[in-house]
Amino acid sequence: MTVAKDESGQEGKHTGGKDDIPHGGADGYVPSQRRLERERHRRARARRATAIAALSTLVTGVVLYLIVVNAPGWPRTKETFFSGGYAREALPKVLEGLWLNVRLLLVCGAAVLVLGMLIAVARTLRGPVFFPLRVLAAAYTDFFRGLPLIINLMIVVLGVPALRLQGVTVDPVLLGGTALTLTYSAYVAEVFRAGIESVHPSQRAAARSLGLTNRQTLRHVVLPQAVRRQVPPLLNDLVSLQKDTGLVSIGGAVDAVRAADIIVGRSLNYTPYIVAGLVFVALTIPMTRFTDWVTARMDRQRAQGGSI
Repeated sequence: MTVAKDESGQEGKHTGGKDDIPHGGADGYVPSQRRLERERHRRARARRATAIAALSTLVTGVVLYLIVVNAPGWPRTKETFFSGGYAREALPKVLEGLWLNVRLLLVCGAAVLVLGMLIAVARTLRGPVFFPLRVLAAAYTDFFRGLPLIINLMIVVLGVPALRLQGVTVDPVLLGGTALTLTYSAYVAEVFRAGIESVHPSQRAAARSLGLTNRQTLRHVVLPQAVRRQVPPLLNDLVSLQKDTGLVSIGGAVDAVRAADIIVGRSLNYTPYIVAGLVFVALTIPMTRFTDWVTARMDRQRAQGGSI
């Protein structure tokens, strides 16, 4: 043991050389050997899991490919569904029709959110005076959630023009968008209603005790919490709406699906359907991944006890 003097001249004890000084960060922390080994084991296990997943995926893909290409009908199927020439012909026209689907998504999505919110609020109004309104809102959601979308589209797109009403449009795009809005607003209304009812009654009581009216409580306290909690299911409904905009083609609107159908009817080759399907998938995947990210983020906040 060595003895050294400090600046004041007093003697102090030193138990070692400079090898005893911890070589950590600014705070002098040095991870233990056990922790280092644990981290190395975790990294090795992660690399091994990634390698196994990649290998199993590759093997599965090769097996499926061999099964498909060795099927007796593969040459005919390849010519009918995977023709490069027809794919190149269909892609520009499908993309041109896709613009109609995107516009329908934007307009119908906004209308669905507004109408769904109004229906949800109507179903959650309290007091006997609002009983007829609650019954009508419940009947609306029950009817349009039970009615298949394709039948709703046929009734609106084909039935409304048959009535020959003055001032009522016969445009299949507008009528198809109306049918989509009617159906999806029923689903979105139930999502909003679940969010409203998930807000604890103490929130309303606290707001009322502060002098807020029922309308102010609903607007400033209940609805903001309800909407934040229901963002993932709302995004899922919008993803479904994005795909179902292709159903407006049954009324003759030339969207991506109808553009593919025109080429198929002329050529009797089904490759344009594959092209249209892949275009819809490419359009849907980003929104799906965004929905997953939002859901995971909210789950982490909930697990950590944060606000949602």
